[in-house]
Amino acid sequence: MHRLNQELNERSRQLLKLLVERYISDGQPVGSASLSRDKSLGVSSATIRHVMADLENLGLIHSPHTSAGRIPTNKGYRFFVDSLLTVQQPEQQLLKQLKINVGQQQGRSQVIASASQLLSGITHLAGVVSLPKREAASFRQIELMPLSKSRVLVILVTNDDEVHNKVIQTPREFTPSELQCAANYLNSLFGGQSLRQVKTIIAQEMSETRQQMNQMMIDAINLAHQSVGDDLQSDDLVLSGATNLMDFQELSDISNMRHLFDAFSQKQEIIQLLDRCMQAEGVQIFIGDESGYQVFGDCSLVTAPYTVDNETVGVLGVIGPTRMAYDKVIPMVDITAKVLGEALKS
Repeated sequence: MHRLNQELNERSRQLLKLLVERYISDGQPVGSASLSRDKSLGVSSATIRHVMADLENLGLIHSPHTSAGRIPTNKGYRFFVDSLLTVQQPEQQLLKQLKINVGQQQGRSQVIASASQLLSGITHLAGVVSLPKREAASFRQIELMPLSKSRVLVILVTNDDEVHNKVIQTPREFTPSELQCAANYLNSLFGGQSLRQVKTIIAQEMSETRQQMNQMMIDAINLAHQSVGDDLQSDDLVLSGATNLMDFQELSDISNMRHLFDAFSQKQEIIQLLDRCMQAEGVQIFIGDESGYQVFGDCSLVTAPYTVDNETVGVLGVIGPTRMAYDKVIPMVDITAKVLGEALKS
């Protein structure tokens, strides 16, 4: 980017900025004739065509299909965000309403869900929040109680004193003593582990050779898998407004949309991306393939960490097309992260 800054004169920078802003606003390829009507440039269509050719040679814009207009490349968006962007601070009334709506929620999960939903609603993109790592639920105790007809009541207690009840259907009936032995084994195996670690251990134990395990251990692991194995993924992340992305033509291809929604459903790629942002300060922006995940090749992710008592505990952000209004989204993500941290602290 430093080399590009040196190569682009003021006129080229001004034209690129105008082209990117116009494309973000309209979603249509921008031609030289359209740009020449902008009085701020003050140059002829021929000059604009010459500058656009230079920008294309530098890989900052390109022509989609047979269109005479140009659109930004991911490299062009990156230069725009790093060197040309003028952010717009949100209106005070909007900020006031955001603080009220997030702050009035009762309980951690409601506060986080509210922040994700409000951010999605304001930006018209998908809002995403990773749950606080510092307070991530960990396994404290499990109890297994027999019910009728091969059903078992699972009572899972986590470190935050939350009690989760679940009824599971088992392949055979278990006696109370068998369930007590299984619970004792699971409590010794999982005690103090985070729920994410518990899921990893379950997967490892289920894949290892059964010759090393007696029948009670096998039954206990199978019960644990039914009890908590399928529910842990959703405990890491809150995602809101994913259907907003269907409104953008560049993301509306059926195949691409299916892959994108699969990624939203599985969540692993998003969680790993947000985990990378935990160590960074301030707003982070991944444009297209910068994320390292093919499924987000046509998307941008804008994130900011949120803190409680000066400790970074999670990450908040939005996912949308590369053609997003960065000038509005970036300050909105930054401010919402601060509002969320304050709400969790109080």
